[in-house]
Amino acid sequence: MDVFTGVHREYRQRTRPGPGETGFQCVVEQTDLWIVARRDVGLEVARFVAELRAGLKNYLILHPQFQKSLVPVAAQPGAPPIALAMAEAATACGVGPMAAVAGAVAQFVAERFVPQSPDFLVENGGDTFLCSTRERVIGLLAKPLEGVSLGLRLAPRDFPVSLCASSATIGPSLSFGAADVVVVRAKNGALADAAATALGNLIKSPQHLKPAVDAAQAMRPLGVEGFFAQCGDRIAVCGKMELVALE
Repeated sequence: MDVFTGVHREYRQRTRPGPGETGFQCVVEQTDLWIVARRDVGLEVARFVAELRAGLKNYLILHPQFQKSLVPVAAQPGAPPIALAMAEAATACGVGPMAAVAGAVAQFVAERFVPQSPDFLVENGGDTFLCSTRERVIGLLAKPLEGVSLGLRLAPRDFPVSLCASSATIGPSLSFGAADVVVVRAKNGALADAAATALGNLIKSPQHLKPAVDAAQAMRPLGVEGFFAQCGDRIAVCGKMELVALE
């Protein structure tokens, strides 16, 4: 099937499902997922995402500040589980709850369907949650027009894991920094997403990469396992990030 072909998501064309796997797209309103699994469960995923979105949308109608705030907002009693996960991650990282939504959605979807497919990889606009029984290499996209030249190698023991990205130059995400890309590795999708936003906000120029590394290392007790950033022609990396060159 055709994949979303906007310039910022042409990277999906390079996805290579392994033997016995298939890749498929699932779009529900603004949620646009690319999934690799052992079989196409797109219809089931679409129904689940619609339910997930409905619960969150209803909550946002009743609590609009949760959607608009750029600083942490506590989840109110009765909030859906995804809102609770977003609020917790946002509070830990000092950002608004919506900074964690894409990573949270990716994790909720992956955990719901991994019993049907032990290999289940979800990409949600650069924010991923990955369950796998074999080694994977995930591309790190900093400049879409130049393609992907670096990847992150993940061994079977590393899964499940989340890799979430933030960028001031790619896609619609809000960033107060200038980084081409920031990628955070964590076991928690909402945390990885919120941390990527918070760390990206710190990088105003290549000279701010070192303070961002220090901030990422300070987040280790929260669950941040690795950090990668590129700003201009300089990169920074720390933690569990085995980089490999891609052809």
